[in-house]
Amino acid sequence: MSASSRAGTDADDAATFWSDVDRHLVRYAGASRFTPEIIDRAAGSYLFTADGRRILDFTSGQMSSILGHSHPDIVATVRRQIATLDHLFSGMVSRPVVDLARRLVDTLPAPLRKVLLLTTGSESNEAAIRMAKLVTGRHEIVSFARSWHGMTHASASATYSAGRKGYGPAAPGNFAIPAPNSYRPDFVAADGGLDWPRQLDVAFDLIDAQSVGSLAACIVEPILSSGGVIEPPVGYLPALQQKCRERGMLLILDEAQTGLCRTGSWYAFERDDVVPDILTLSKTLGAGLPLAAMITSDEIEQTAHERGFLFFTTHVSDPLVAAVGNTVLDVAHRDALDKRAAELGSQLQTGLASIGARHDVVGDIRGRGLLVGLELVVDRATKESSAELSTQVTERCLELGLHLNIVQLPGMGGTFRIAPPLTATPEEIDLGLEILDQAIGEVTQRLLD
Repeated sequence: MSASSRAGTDADDAATFWSDVDRHLVRYAGASRFTPEIIDRAAGSYLFTADGRRILDFTSGQMSSILGHSHPDIVATVRRQIATLDHLFSGMVSRPVVDLARRLVDTLPAPLRKVLLLTTGSESNEAAIRMAKLVTGRHEIVSFARSWHGMTHASASATYSAGRKGYGPAAPGNFAIPAPNSYRPDFVAADGGLDWPRQLDVAFDLIDAQSVGSLAACIVEPILSSGGVIEPPVGYLPALQQKCRERGMLLILDEAQTGLCRTGSWYAFERDDVVPDILTLSKTLGAGLPLAAMITSDEIEQTAHERGFLFFTTHVSDPLVAAVGNTVLDVAHRDALDKRAAELGSQLQTGLASIGARHDVVGDIRGRGLLVGLELVVDRATKESSAELSTQVTERCLELGLHLNIVQLPGMGGTFRIAPPLTATPEEIDLGLEILDQAIGEVTQRLLD
């Protein structure tokens, strides 16, 4: 077959593919469309398209593949485990499950000692909220106004960054408090920075005014990812925990994206010397496979058990993904991924600062380790955002071979969530920075012309 004939066949195949997409797939991403590439395979930090393009993946899949794609240790584990023990009746347990529970506990401070293995972040947060309600005998849940905790009922009811309109009543008793956004402060201190103590006091004054006396828990991310990579200031989480203690509430920390070394430490809460009552993990724990965990204390688990805690799902304690979780821990320990994330994160932030020095549209750079946000604005003084600017930069990056995720929320600029695999090389970090720099330069020049 001639080259021109092959090209014609490839074009026909692609046209059929996208026609089938239009005809048969539910559009599940709101107003966003599917990325206009047919992904054929992935390896390491790269995606490979059906037409032969190589794309550097700075989203780690869905912020999950901390070991990159098709890591050889994960591939070997899946091959071995699928041939011996994949799935069980949910009332049965296996060695991979018990081993993973024990090893997770070993990475955590007391009193976090009891583990429930599940599949997704939504599910782990659902379990955490359900347990908190049962143990406290209350039902009201507090979370950040820029939060994302999942798409199932309780977790979606605690999610405020998107997806609330049009679906009928949320779970009763859900309240939002302002996210402590230092770049866009709503309470301003004398030095012009965010006055987060006053913001937090006012927030809980409002919670107290609205509550019917049934405050059960507060669920927050240590770094709000979908909210625009917002990192609470040092001291905020201990103060938030104290607010919870004063009201008899449990503190749930959702480390779906920050857990397992991504921020330069094993868990993001370590920076703040705070230990949650319940911790949820997902995304990073399975390195791209569906694995999540809810972890709590002996005391809370005992009370929940005495009151008949029920979370009996089809894939609770599945051995296949538990074996993968054990391999993730193996690699994280062996390769010191916490230190690696800190070093690569420093390189990434230095490179982004250099880009910011060259391009006035870079408003803010924030984050920790290999979870970094770059917020674009059209005016640094007013911090005015532009959906057109951020969308065009995203599209140009993809054309140049870099996949980035953009967070666009009302009243905020377009923030790139930059989360490369923890196994990325320094050369790959530099390549991503080079492409981003070029894309920002070309788009801003085009908009100015």
